[in-house]
Amino acid sequence: MTKFIFLITTLFLSLSALFAEEGMYPLSELHTIDLQKAGFKISAADIFNQEAPSLSDAIVKLGGCTGSFISPQGLILTNHHCAFRAVQTASNAEHDYLKNGFMAAGREQEIEAKGYTVRITQSFKDVSAEVLKDLDAISDFAERNKTIKRRRKEITARAEKENPGMRAEVAEMFKGQTYVLFLYTYLKDVRLVYVPPISIGNFGGETDNWEWPRHTGDFSILRAYSAPDGSPAEYAADNVPYQPKKYLNVTPRGVDENDFVFLLGYPGRTYRHRTSYFTAYEEHVHMPFVADWYQWQIHLLEDLGKEDRATALRFSATIKSLANTEKNYRGKLRGLGRLQMVRKKRGQEAQIQAFLQKDEALQRRYGAVLNAIKNIYDEKTNSAERDYILSYLTRSVSALSFANTVYKAAEEREKEDLERESAFMNRNFERTKKRLFIRLQNFDLQADELILTELLRKAAQLPKGQRIKSMDRLFSLNNPERDWQKAIKQAYDDAKITQKDFLSKAFQQSFEQIQKTNDPFLQWIQALQPDIKALKEKNERQSGELSKLSAQWAEVKRLYEKNTFIPDANSTFRLTYGHIRGYAPADAVYNFPITTVAGILEKHTGQAPFNAPDKLRQLIKAKAFGFLQSATLHTMPVGILYDCDTTGGNSGSPVLNAKGELVGLNFDRAFGATINDFAWDESYSRSIGVDIRYILWLLQKYAGAGYLLDEMGIDHN
Repeated sequence: MTKFIFLITTLFLSLSALFAEEGMYPLSELHTIDLQKAGFKISAADIFNQEAPSLSDAIVKLGGCTGSFISPQGLILTNHHCAFRAVQTASNAEHDYLKNGFMAAGREQEIEAKGYTVRITQSFKDVSAEVLKDLDAISDFAERNKTIKRRRKEITARAEKENPGMRAEVAEMFKGQTYVLFLYTYLKDVRLVYVPPISIGNFGGETDNWEWPRHTGDFSILRAYSAPDGSPAEYAADNVPYQPKKYLNVTPRGVDENDFVFLLGYPGRTYRHRTSYFTAYEEHVHMPFVADWYQWQIHLLEDLGKEDRATALRFSATIKSLANTEKNYRGKLRGLGRLQMVRKKRGQEAQIQAFLQKDEALQRRYGAVLNAIKNIYDEKTNSAERDYILSYLTRSVSALSFANTVYKAAEEREKEDLERESAFMNRNFERTKKRLFIRLQNFDLQADELILTELLRKAAQLPKGQRIKSMDRLFSLNNPERDWQKAIKQAYDDAKITQKDFLSKAFQQSFEQIQKTNDPFLQWIQALQPDIKALKEKNERQSGELSKLSAQWAEVKRLYEKNTFIPDANSTFRLTYGHIRGYAPADAVYNFPITTVAGILEKHTGQAPFNAPDKLRQLIKAKAFGFLQSATLHTMPVGILYDCDTTGGNSGSPVLNAKGELVGLNFDRAFGATINDFAWDESYSRSIGVDIRYILWLLQKYAGAGYLLDEMGIDHN
């Protein structure tokens, strides 16, 4: 009997060590992980070390994605979809790099990835006390929120002055409670090196997006550059490849089922510590509106681009971005319903309220917090459609977005730098303009006109109590005789705001000059300002109140749970770990965690998005896998599945083995794991990556880019 108990206990401990743990651990929490017990064969100092090179020096934030250095000469590995906009911007009907791919035979042929920057985390410091000092004395919630913003800007400005050439950011870790100053090396010259054709890099397209099994080679290779002296510099012909303190060791051994893996990267936003009222608002209001609005735009742009490749190219990056979010939100909505997340949170909140009622002092301090949060989300719900329509006027309609940027730039640039909105501060203004001109490059008058018309139609249907008064007046939305489309067409015919030269000059003009400019969209933006500014002020007030209430609710949860918890993801550096592991998405169905090239042949139809190139299919049929063939599967692996805790922003994160060697490239989650932003569970939360062996094989055999393997230190001869 004793022997039996011993065997069962040993088995339990062995199995428990195989399971992942919820958590996207920030740098400040690495010490809470027993790394060796979890399965690491490296120390915390190997992961992050301010005094010596560590893995964190090889991990970069690349726009809204993650990437990693894989050579001493600044090569960066990231996802195809992360480099998509740079490829689209560099493409035209003559040089269609999206369709055909791109390879620079030498460094002189590498193409600027316009608008892309690289950040590398160098240090972090808690600055909560400075941000929150004497905030309780501020009773006006909008002013409270503005004070927090201003203090974060002040700390950032001071840090950048003390550390010339570096980028600083004060990140909110726990809303209204914890703030951390991060310092980054900031590189502004990034170039395309290799991009596979879309038939490889996005094989399966939106059909396979957020799905498993996957067979896409979702990777691209870029290179970071610096000035000749090694300092960060804007794109310039005489810049040289950046030499990172650390780059990852790329191992062609790959992974097998149950192998331990971990990820480092910059996950975007999660909402696991929010209340049921936030979750209900997301489930019933925010995500349905956005998903439907994005779906409408996707259908419009796809229809407009059907007959002309140049038009389709202009729309491609926008469609991909919209489609990714739209399907992600559909998955989250299904997951929230399936898990009955709101009901579960309400149950926990009822228990916490009962806990508070047992202590008179706690009840006095925290008893009204939850109801106050409810009231804010009730208010947001009541005006949601109105507020979304007004917001998307300057987000979805390019001409109004250009006009709004110019108008706000002129208004904000007359203020002191720290008093300006972030986009118009000196440290950000050039990049704000650069992003606008990239968007202008893809401007399409017909699409823009139709999107504006649809938003006006939605505004005209708003109930009496939620009307947008400035829109009603401007477009006579209450007058059924008014011909909107005629007025809109005339405005686009007369528009100057969509001309590059006009925009360039407008950014140099004063606020008074901009107000007098004879452009219909600038005039419309001025007319819309009362409602735009009222919405901004309301958002400031609600955000300020939620900041205070969320901090109090976090205190309550800690008291109730008698425990601390990891802050939600917020685009700062994080670690997560787990194992290569399949799962059962339905009864009697098990998904094996590694796909192979056989699946490419099975899925191939010859029509997009399942149109694998002839050369690729011939290589697969020839089984020309060489030293990269899996020793266990006896073929070429493609996709890998693992139970690490990831979210958006982890796209491009390196998948590392226990020694910290690169074995894969994260790019997605399974559809059931889109709910990760709200809840993680080992039974269904699965992330998806490309096996490094498939990437190396494509570079070696398909692309003939052996020189890149040489640069990575891979012996392939």
